[in-house]
Amino acid sequence: MTFHREKQTVTASDLLAALAASENIELSQCTITGVLDVNRLFDEAEKFDTDKLNVTDTPACRILSVNQPLVFDKCVFEDNVIFTSPWDKPDCLSVVFEADVIFNSSVFNSQARFRNAKFRSVAAFDGCSFGSFTTFKNTRFCRDAKFRTALFSGYCLFNNAIFDSTARFTNTHFVKGVNFSAVNFLSHLDFNGVYSSSRAVPTCDSIVFATKYYGDSESFFRFVKQSAQEAGYYHLAGEFFYNERCAGLWQKVRGPDYDSLSASKKFIRWISTVRLLPEFIFGRLLFGYGERPVRVLLASAVIIIICAFLFSLDNALITRIGSAKHSLLEGLYFSTITFTTLGYGDLYPAAEGFYRQ
Repeated sequence: MTFHREKQTVTASDLLAALAASENIELSQCTITGVLDVNRLFDEAEKFDTDKLNVTDTPACRILSVNQPLVFDKCVFEDNVIFTSPWDKPDCLSVVFEADVIFNSSVFNSQARFRNAKFRSVAAFDGCSFGSFTTFKNTRFCRDAKFRTALFSGYCLFNNAIFDSTARFTNTHFVKGVNFSAVNFLSHLDFNGVYSSSRAVPTCDSIVFATKYYGDSESFFRFVKQSAQEAGYYHLAGEFFYNERCAGLWQKVRGPDYDSLSASKKFIRWISTVRLLPEFIFGRLLFGYGERPVRVLLASAVIIIICAFLFSLDNALITRIGSAKHSLLEGLYFSTITFTTLGYGDLYPAAEGFYRQ
């Protein structure tokens, strides 16, 4: 049985009754009035028929499984949408969506709360507008998660979320900031075109990228880098710039459609990465893309010490009175003066051997 409405005003109570009856929900261009709060289903005063609800009570929390698909196409939610526990008991309820959940191009005028939820199938929020606080904290996305061209006008929480499959945030706009702390991206992700118009830098501590060596994280670090630059945190922006360039290098190594290539073509592609050795050695390892100056100083020190050892060998240096054996300290002096181009007149390399070509 399907609860189908188009271009109508639907009350939250009607939707909850349809959920309790395990009806498929298909709404298009509808306006939903009232608080859509699944906790109302367990309130005896509401008098919902919950005999068909799939509810499992565990010592940790109550699990509500929604087995039917939910489709809200271009709908407007005038009040809060709550598929999680009340504020005072944040972990007492977990909602599991077994089928597809589609909210494409819908408008959430108030809070949208999906904390501790689990989307076992596709979770589609493409083109949605979230007008207030939004939370997907501790949420697990088992299949594709789609937030392309979404607008988050209020602060948004994704911390501790798990994305088992592809996460797409292309061209999404976070107005007041977002928290991605301890998020696990276990597959491919796309943050191209994502931006934040506030001075709040996205929080992304302890974030995990399972496809790190595919370079997928490049678009994410670019988004955070740009946010840090606009907020004036230039040192932090430099750190994310370094991570972005490292990810970009891995993206060049793998190339497009790497997973679909045969074993022989993958081998050929890896052989062709020899062309990237200069960038890897000098750009990343030595210079750190301009964000690791200590590496340059250490490399300079190593070169000076090696040359100092060579210059301390017999007949390596010639003075005005002829060649002679010099101590390592004298070799270090000559090597340092040469490397820093300060100039000298008392010592010069011997004409023989590899010292002067």
